[in-house]
Amino acid sequence: MTVTPVRIDGSTVDADLFRRLLRRHAAGVVVVTAPGSPPAGFTATSFTSVSLDPPLVSFSLAHTASTWPTVAVAEVVAVHVLGRHQESVARTFATSGIDRFAAHGAWEPGPEGVPLLDGTLARVVCRVTTHVIAGDHTIVLATPVHGDHAGDDTPPLVYHAGRYADLHHRAA
Repeated sequence: MTVTPVRIDGSTVDADLFRRLLRRHAAGVVVVTAPGSPPAGFTATSFTSVSLDPPLVSFSLAHTASTWPTVAVAEVVAVHVLGRHQESVARTFATSGIDRFAAHGAWEPGPEGVPLLDGTLARVVCRVTTHVIAGDHTIVLATPVHGDHAGDDTPPLVYHAGRYADLHHRAA
């Protein structure tokens, strides 16, 4: 790879180049849910751990997302880590204009009415602590208050180069 010297002048890369650059980054896939009438749920690749002490996680959501109004006022959310076998779940919660919970079907109300999806690798119920406006998105910071996980070693679902994929581990 050839690196061309770049002068930093305050301009930014255009949106198309920015998308192409980010396609090189692999990210875990989660579904974030929030209670409401109706409840909200969306697929995200922006989920990350922020701090161990105190425990904090974050995810971001576009202000134009259909789920934003519900998430914006939610005090509790649940983050569901998807396994490699759950691409259909990711696609369902990424589809606009449908009742995502009816289409998915396998969920139950959890603490404070937050929807909990069945069969995920891990579920983390969180209390929302802070919203940080970041361009056309808001970063949501939240404190985990409850969690559970599957007891197996199923690889997670990841998103890379514009498509869903899974990890293949080599024997040590």
